Amino acid sequence: MRFPLAIFAAALVMLPIATVAKGPKISDPAKVDKDFAFQGEFSGEIGEEKAKLGVQVIALGEGNFRAVGYLGGLPGDGWDTTKEKIITDGKLVGDSVEFKRERGTGIVQGGKFILRNKEGVDVATLDRIERKSPTLGAKPPKNAVVLFDGKSADNFKGGRLDGKLLMQGVTSKQTFGSHTIHVEFRLPYQPQDRGQGRGNSGIYVQGRYEIQMLDSFGLDGKQNECGGLYSVKDPDVNMCLPPLAWQTYDIEYTAATFDEAGKLKAHPRVTVKHNGVVIHNDVELPGNRSTTAAPSKPGPKAGPVFLQDHGCPVRYRNIWVVEKK
Repeated sequence: MRFPLAIFAAALVMLPIATVAKGPKISDPAKVDKDFAFQGEFSGEIGEEKAKLGVQVIALGEGNFRAVGYLGGLPGDGWDTTKEKIITDGKLVGDSVEFKRERGTGIVQGGKFILRNKEGVDVATLDRIERKSPTLGAKPPKNAVVLFDGKSADNFKGGRLDGKLLMQGVTSKQTFGSHTIHVEFRLPYQPQDRGQGRGNSGIYVQGRYEIQMLDSFGLDGKQNECGGLYSVKDPDVNMCLPPLAWQTYDIEYTAATFDEAGKLKAHPRVTVKHNGVVIHNDVELPGNRSTTAAPSKPGPKAGPVFLQDHGCPVRYRNIWVVEKK
């Protein structure tokens, strides 16, 4: 049987997700609601051609969900970016989530995403997968400056712990010039919140340039979403995993240089890997201004690692820096 892509593509409308902050902010995986179990990533094959299809299911609170389909596979795993995403909304019905369209239905049940045509025949079954960054748990090299290893927050001004995890809103006591940094972060589960109100934080290299952290799972991947160079550039691909999954940034930063009169000679540059995938490759940053809400102004001095507090309980672990000589 040839799988009719129109089962999802026909008459689909993407509803805007506005900036709203109204619901619970859950940082503890043991305290999630019943909707949490249905969200996540699914992957499998469709049609006689056995074409790869990925689907991300997003919990939107109070039994509401959104499904985003990717022809070719999930982002970073084969998605054909020349094809439009397939987007529809659904509801929790008993022990499953249903995404009903005129020409068919998608059902999340028992860890599967089932595609069913309008005659009620199952035409494809996608398996739930849990992707993990290949750099998760990366050990610091011998020459690294370990900022946080789960034992103490003493390397940060205002450092606070949630068990063995570092809380948001901290600034490293040590400052750095050109460097690479590894950081692992976990975005909270805020199903009723939207836009910048949903799991917002960010890491500022040298306290000047922000790589945004935000629950952007299933979104477009904009400069103000996860992986974005805030107010500068969209990520090349949205690699954001579902909330409460551990994620990684591996950032290579080259500081700006200035002459003796303080005039900019060379702009700062950055390469960013999000969950092991390059999302910014040697991007030039503005040398005459910092990004929005940065605590440090541009200049020749070294700067700290700043983890922004935007009112959301983002958690961090395994943070280390290797300075460039």
